[in-house]
Amino acid sequence: MNEVKLSDGITTLSALRLDDVEAHLTGEDELLVRWLNGGPGTREGVEAYVRHCQEQWESAGPLRAFGIRVGADEALAGTVDLRFAGEGLAPGQVNVAYGLYPSWRGRGLATRAVLLASQYAASEGGEAAVIQVEPGNPASASVAQRAGFAPGKQTHSKDGTRFDWYIRDLRVATQ
Repeated sequence: MNEVKLSDGITTLSALRLDDVEAHLTGEDELLVRWLNGGPGTREGVEAYVRHCQEQWESAGPLRAFGIRVGADEALAGTVDLRFAGEGLAPGQVNVAYGLYPSWRGRGLATRAVLLASQYAASEGGEAAVIQVEPGNPASASVAQRAGFAPGKQTHSKDGTRFDWYIRDLRVATQ
């Protein structure tokens, strides 16, 4: 597998690795569990997820999961993933999901990661990036807006959860 590494000089994105498991488990908090993970992580579950992500990279599957890394030591600050196919997505739409560990929030890192991931999605043929946010998560909506996403439609998942969509056209220069 060719290692994909994206950076803006402050934030670096690279594929999740098994040596990220401990940092993820240490960084996970109730907000990540609620808005992103769907339940508290276990070592076995996170390792299985990272292996799945690695398989997706190797097979050019629809999932591209990145670690959000900061500093010379590339400390893991969170994750951002792209899904090039999924429920409710039209052809060419790419879902973007992200989360930061508590000690890294409030520094603009999620916005930087979304911008870098959007550039990658565009380079892989994505036409529009979609961020789906539950209405009770204003911090995530703020990241979408700072990254240049515009409000779109509202949808409901199979379990009835409402999502506000934020959309960004990737066919124009993504910065």
